[in-house]
Amino acid sequence: MKIVFGNQLITACVIQMMQEKQIIAERILMVAAQRGPDKSTCPSEIARMLFPNDWRKYMGIIMEVAIDLTIGGKIAITQKGKAVDVGKIKGPVRIKQHTLTV
Repeated sequence: MKIVFGNQLITACVIQMMQEKQIIAERILMVAAQRGPDKSTCPSEIARMLFPNDWRKYMGIIMEVAIDLTIGGKIAITQKGKAVDVGKIKGPVRIKQHTLTV
């Protein structure tokens, strides 16, 4: 009986995390679109918009979602105005609208 309860609890936590990630992704994409290709935003700004009272504890998930969106070609993560390899991020980054290169 405890196993079933445990599995239900885990399932509820997974669903909540997926919902949070979806909300974060939507906000990142919205802000990037509003800023356009020439401007960027700090990941902490996204965290402050969504979680104003305890935004710092969400920075990890904000970056996780931003990295997933970058891998999917939806946004770019930059440092000093240049796209970075998301597998080698060190230091502060910015999020901006992905621009297609021809």
